[in-house]
Amino acid sequence: MSGRLNITIEITDPFSTDAQFCLQSYFDELADRFDAGFDPGASSAPDAGAFQEPNGLLLVARADGEPVGCAGLKFPGDDTAEVKRVWVSSTVRGRGVASTLMAEIERQAGDRASVVRLDTNKTLTEAIAMYKRLGYHEIDDFNNEPYAHHWFEKKL
Repeated sequence: MSGRLNITIEITDPFSTDAQFCLQSYFDELADRFDAGFDPGASSAPDAGAFQEPNGLLLVARADGEPVGCAGLKFPGDDTAEVKRVWVSSTVRGRGVASTLMAEIERQAGDRASVVRLDTNKTLTEAIAMYKRLGYHEIDDFNNEPYAHHWFEKKL
């Protein structure tokens, strides 16, 4: 995709075609990038159902109507929200889609939580840099995510 992006972001059924495309693209990329591969069933959000109300939500970003990114929220029942499954297509990376997704995730989380937490793998250096740039700070392991090496938090 070239030129100006017309990005829309909306809460989407995690079992919809666009959501499943984004989630599978995310899983495929992690399987390629992680040293030992990636098995979504072994992670702390093994099923897309974790991103259905009232326990969560899934945002899908579309560029000119095509799915190009996603980000999920889980609401564990306290005053926190947990961000999972942040992915942006390589076709639009570096064009602000991930930051826009994160801004909307924080807006959505702010309706139900005062703190947003997330985890990430050491190989996702661009994600680590973005989270720090967006004001997240490193904290101790809060979720026992087997693929995580870094845990972050941001007060809303």
